[in-house]
Amino acid sequence: MDLTWSEFERTDMRIGTIIEVNDFPEARKPAFQLTIDFGAEIGIRKSSAQITKRYQKEDLLNRQIVSVVNFPKKQIGKFMSECLVLGAVGEEGDVILLAPDFRIENGLRIG
Repeated sequence: MDLTWSEFERTDMRIGTIIEVNDFPEARKPAFQLTIDFGAEIGIRKSSAQITKRYQKEDLLNRQIVSVVNFPKKQIGKFMSECLVLGAVGEEGDVILLAPDFRIENGLRIG
């Protein structure tokens, strides 16, 4: 089903920097808990990401990523996810994060 342009424009995708990474042992599938800085307008948000096949915690710290910031919050066990980190999903279910080529300002909108 095709989206209209106005429907697509409602998706608020922003650049953020991962400032904290924690293990998420309570998750059903292996995942990390991420704390992401989206700049002054949006602030700090948390997310859960099933990215443990390709990434170690130390690889993620200070990395810029693309996230959807206007989805409703989602309870995952005892953890509240506040944004959706975007990535390409491989055939084996491994996720490759979407990220800018250059370091840019946190909070910039993807258009």
